[in-house]
Amino acid sequence: MAIIECKDVSIRYKIGNLKSMGFKEFVLRKATGKHHVKEFWADKHITFSVNKGDMLGIIGTNGAGKSTLLKAITGILAPAEGTVKTKGTIAALLELSSGFDQDLTVRENTYLRGAMLGYTKDFLDQKYDEIIDFAELSKFQDYTFSQLSSGMKSRLAFSIACLVNPDIIILDEVLSVGDGAFRKKSADKMTEILDKGITGVLVSHSISQVRELCNKILWIDHGNQIIFGDDAQYICDAYEEFLATKKLPKDEDDIKALADAFQIRHAKSMREENRRETERFLKILQEGESEPAVEAALAILRQNRPEALKPGYRKLD
Repeated sequence: MAIIECKDVSIRYKIGNLKSMGFKEFVLRKATGKHHVKEFWADKHITFSVNKGDMLGIIGTNGAGKSTLLKAITGILAPAEGTVKTKGTIAALLELSSGFDQDLTVRENTYLRGAMLGYTKDFLDQKYDEIIDFAELSKFQDYTFSQLSSGMKSRLAFSIACLVNPDIIILDEVLSVGDGAFRKKSADKMTEILDKGITGVLVSHSISQVRELCNKILWIDHGNQIIFGDDAQYICDAYEEFLATKKLPKDEDDIKALADAFQIRHAKSMREENRRETERFLKILQEGESEPAVEAALAILRQNRPEALKPGYRKLD
């Protein structure tokens, strides 16, 4: 059963100069036919569906229409054409650093943001330490929000949002906040949430993250749907080759050609990496005059390239 279903969805922005004129001037221009509004289609004819427990990755370069599509799924924007249907409650982690008061402390903002998400004070009292610990802000609880870096603000927002228990969770680049260690922790937390059967939608420029978390992929480019499918690795292969070559596919044959080219290029890259690694191992062996140096090289080989060793050397005695 589909939890999220988009059918032929197109989203249009109207661009005019209403803000730069008064109401009277607008009426006069409208009456005389001198007021012109430009239209910009952010998404055009997008169609896909995801079921309970699916994790959909939406990929595409900047300006592809990814965030706009998320706003349609969450109900923030209404499509000009087509329909969007969702079942269950939605938690949207969009623009994480918004919704805070810059003059309030971290502690006060935690309760403020939690209240905005519908948490009770008693619930926040119970979860407060957990939120702060996860966000790694224990030493900054009494700092005003204006004193924090953007990464610290995003960590707090992510930590608060992870307390929700929705049917659908929408993530827009939120797993890319903080340093490498925090991004790993965020991804692990999201995996834990998804393992409960929650349906997810992820927008991310990190293709490795999309490969790891998503079982369905929607690729869009300048508002146009390139492909939607459940072979996540295949589509990500094609997309990564597109990023390298800038050759936008026109049909399924082009997508397959991109995916095949990526596999060839990736295999070549791995061979080159293995060659450099082997040279490094040989250097260790050649320069090592003691048994510990040899054992160190063998340990590295056992861990990284056991196939390069004779069977007797692949395991420790």
